[in-house]
Amino acid sequence: MRFAGRVVIITGALGGIGRACAQQFAAEGATLSLADSNLEHADEFSVELKKRGAADVLIANCDVSSEQAVVEFCAATQERFGRFDVLVNVAGMMIYSPLEELTAQDWHRIYGVNLVGAAIFTREAFRRMKPGGAIVNVTSIHTDRTSALVGPYAAAKAALESLTRTSSIEGAAKGIRANAVLPGAIDTPMLWASPNIKSGIEMLEPRDIGKPEDVAAAVAYLACDEARFVTGASLRVDGGRLARL
Repeated sequence: MRFAGRVVIITGALGGIGRACAQQFAAEGATLSLADSNLEHADEFSVELKKRGAADVLIANCDVSSEQAVVEFCAATQERFGRFDVLVNVAGMMIYSPLEELTAQDWHRIYGVNLVGAAIFTREAFRRMKPGGAIVNVTSIHTDRTSALVGPYAAAKAALESLTRTSSIEGAAKGIRANAVLPGAIDTPMLWASPNIKSGIEMLEPRDIGKPEDVAAAVAYLACDEARFVTGASLRVDGGRLARL
């Protein structure tokens, strides 16, 4: 019960990795404030999380690319629970297109969800969190090694990893840690929607494919007190895929 008495914000919380993170924190006694832009089955999920052990659950619609929406969500969390102690930025989106076909609007849309939203949530965490808080950003192994057709996503995730390092530096004086988790190929709808996977351009062996729960476990470690001396770190969760030549 590492998170009993703690309030945890998770963005993109009803998607594959975000959902697994919410389940992990619930099982460890957290109070959950969950943000997503698609609240289908949110009521059922709230009931499930409480059965798993969550002390309380708030699920609200939040367009993470909107500064106003992020500020209102954080204010609502603080009003409901009086605080928040952990921020997990999971929300993300991809489009698949060659660079020569991408518009400025495409870049802004991807950066808004994958980077700017996390940056505004981080700002609000710095303003509202007490010492001992933790931020975990879910980036991607695309920050280290990427493929065709995902330029905006890879660039935004690389920027988010850089933001994590800056957050760890500026957060130190506030007693707030910041770390990143870099998932590899994870068994989620986003993975199987990839045209690179469907076409065979990008090949995956069974050992290369992880579960959302694998990422959630890493996120929970970086958010808990056992990782109190870990900040500014990037933890790959890819089954060793990038370690092999």
